[in-house]
Amino acid sequence: MSEPVAKSSNLLNQIPGRAYLLLAIIIFAAANSVIRKLTQLGEQNLINGSNPISFCNVLFVGNICALIALILIYRKQWNIETLKQLSWTDWLGLTGVAILSGALAPALTFIALDLTMVNNVVLIGRIEPPLILALSIFLLGERVNRWVVAGAVVSFVGVVLTILLQAPETEMVDMGGFQIGQGELMAAGGAIFLAFSTIISKIKLRQIPLGIFSIFRMAMSSFVFFVFVLVLFEPSHFSDVFSPFLWQWMLVYGMVIVVGGQLCWFTGLKTTGASDVSLASSFSPIAGILGAYLLLGEVPTMAQYIGGSVIIVGIVLNQIGVSRRLAETTTQPTVSPAKETDMEVGFKGV
Repeated sequence: MSEPVAKSSNLLNQIPGRAYLLLAIIIFAAANSVIRKLTQLGEQNLINGSNPISFCNVLFVGNICALIALILIYRKQWNIETLKQLSWTDWLGLTGVAILSGALAPALTFIALDLTMVNNVVLIGRIEPPLILALSIFLLGERVNRWVVAGAVVSFVGVVLTILLQAPETEMVDMGGFQIGQGELMAAGGAIFLAFSTIISKIKLRQIPLGIFSIFRMAMSSFVFFVFVLVLFEPSHFSDVFSPFLWQWMLVYGMVIVVGGQLCWFTGLKTTGASDVSLASSFSPIAGILGAYLLLGEVPTMAQYIGGSVIIVGIVLNQIGVSRRLAETTTQPTVSPAKETDMEVGFKGV
């Protein structure tokens, strides 16, 4: 190894794991705002009257770009010996997670970004952690302390307030006497799909190598979304998918948001514990709102201030619970990097 490369490697190794985690959270939290910004850029550069950076194109091409990068990074894990160790139920679980978290959840999130404010998508997405906790308790029998439960309940109340206190919109859905915006409903649906994919991961996919998990998830989700669009719409929906203008921005998006964020996250996990992961993840809604303000000039509404404040209180209560739980145990819970990403980060751009 040459001296400059060695120095660069040593410098990267000196960066604290917490810094990598925080950087990953900032990158992932900015994903919603970056997606909205890219679609606005596409609207200013129409091709034959259509937006080349539509939400469908962003999701599909973004997946392909990320898949190429992941293959370059993790291709060595895809070998015959490793693949033979996976059972048919492993592949079934991988397929389920890929469809839920790689195709359906991002699709609903992208639709939500087209219908409502980014801040709404960010805050309503916080319904995912309380739902994961509830499912883990009732389906997996996990034991948690009262602080964690209280934090989950308060955060859920904050999400509900964010939804119910919204000003009336033109596109509303009647839900049991309550009027809910379609965008808010789509955002909640995306978070629910992510929560269920996390439960599947916790039950079945703990021992799956990260490279196999990431590449298969990305490849399967790209295929499922492509078929989904063809069935619901028509092939012309992807008419601009080969536009150089689209690909140049998607290469940047895929490398920075998807691959860059995940590499920072997994690098941080190597030298940090569960408390650091939970603490870094708690900054996600704040980073998302700041990203919307800095990139889009989106100022929070009163409903978002109220709901967001309650959510932050819930996050603080959860942090107290996590700290007390770790103080009572001599060893930290072991969770694979793939599980950590699904459980702690939520929506990651694709």
